[in-house]
Amino acid sequence: MRGLGTLINTVAIVFGGVVGHFTGKLFRQEQQAAITRACGISVLFIAIAGAMQGMMHIEENTLVSGKSMLVALCLAFGTIIGELIGIEKGFERFGEWLKNKTGNSGDKQFVNAFVTASLTVCIGAMAIVGAIQDGVLGDYSTLAVKSVLDFIIIAVMTSSLGKGSAFSAIPILLFEGLITLLAGFLAPVMTDLAIAYLSLIGSILIFCVGINLVWGKTLRVANMLPAVILAVIAAYLPWSF
Repeated sequence: MRGLGTLINTVAIVFGGVVGHFTGKLFRQEQQAAITRACGISVLFIAIAGAMQGMMHIEENTLVSGKSMLVALCLAFGTIIGELIGIEKGFERFGEWLKNKTGNSGDKQFVNAFVTASLTVCIGAMAIVGAIQDGVLGDYSTLAVKSVLDFIIIAVMTSSLGKGSAFSAIPILLFEGLITLLAGFLAPVMTDLAIAYLSLIGSILIFCVGINLVWGKTLRVANMLPAVILAVIAAYLPWSF
């Protein structure tokens, strides 16, 4: 059944949110803040591992780094595009709408939790590649593995940031569902090089999410999202990075 992976991922996020909501009540405010920072540190190291895998390789028994120009150009121009469009404000407006419609108008952390969690679960190669595999082959195994990771992440985020994190199930349903529907068109575009570039830039954006979790919201990560699209486009340019 095509689309099953998206449904599994969505349910896992909702279930993670429910678990996190009830376990979060067991901790005091300062303990919840400590959990948030611990979650942020985990996200940072996961992102570092992904970024280093994309930027470093062994050449003649020597560890060599590369793709610095790709990172710099994609992040710079992607952020400019995102700032001009105002993607972050769009996320926040949708979060505010959700907050009011779901009866959580008194939750001051709702929007921040929703945006942070949505970016964490949506950014990355697993969501895109997994949805394409699901749409073309009916293979939901990648999204099933991602669901386990997302369940843990959202449970921790919900326990510390609040129930807004659980509503990241909505963007993941729309995002992965749309990619699954368009999988036939997207599959030829997502070459191995495009996936590698996307994974690298996606890991760096997840690193930025981790920074916001540990040190408070200092980066408008949603406005950096066009960098992921630019990374895929870069894979088709006539020169290598």
